[in-house]
Amino acid sequence: MTELTIRRYAARGALEAALTERLAQAVAVRGPSALMLAGGNTPLPAYRALAQRPLAPDERLRIVFSDERYVASESEKSNYHQARALLDALALPATSLARVRTELPLDEAAADYERQLATLMNSGVRIGLGLLGLGADGHTASLFGSADLERGRGRLAIAVQRPDGLAAVSVTPDFLACVAEPLFVVAGGGKHAAIEALAARDPNLTAWRAVQGCPRVELWLHETGQS
Repeated sequence: MTELTIRRYAARGALEAALTERLAQAVAVRGPSALMLAGGNTPLPAYRALAQRPLAPDERLRIVFSDERYVASESEKSNYHQARALLDALALPATSLARVRTELPLDEAAADYERQLATLMNSGVRIGLGLLGLGADGHTASLFGSADLERGRGRLAIAVQRPDGLAAVSVTPDFLACVAEPLFVVAGGGKHAAIEALAARDPNLTAWRAVQGCPRVELWLHETGQS
């Protein structure tokens, strides 16, 4: 059974500061390891804050993404683009970054990303901290419902048609099961129902179903309306 630990932060700034420190710890790990970044607005202040620090990551650190919208890599909607300040500060070799190559046709981009993830896992690298978001509709990464979860069986990454009309490439529950420290980071308004469902371990919630292969999961949150 998946264990869920919840931390509620009284202020958005406190959540961002705590996430910055958690990321700093992940980056400072010695030895081969991988860090999974999430998209969305919530983790961006932590990425930017960490990028302002002097960083000396182990050259064996690897970076992956939970998902990526099928847009140009320089688009403001690109998770890769939004994380560029941190990626540039880490100054890792290009081979250390697993990126969805959205310059490829969608299905090829998904297959290519799956190959990158498989190579990473087959190398024996420990996937440590893995950030995840939570949508108001209960999705995480770009997994929006039962159909996406089912198509992800036996896969590490899949192509997805998002409800907003965009396509995406997302990691799957099978991949998330290999993440040692899955961490949902949630802030902003309009997500109360999804947050309460996740806190209640609702078996019908897509985000909770996506992490059922994980022994332990954390939820860090600040809801609009708190001080």
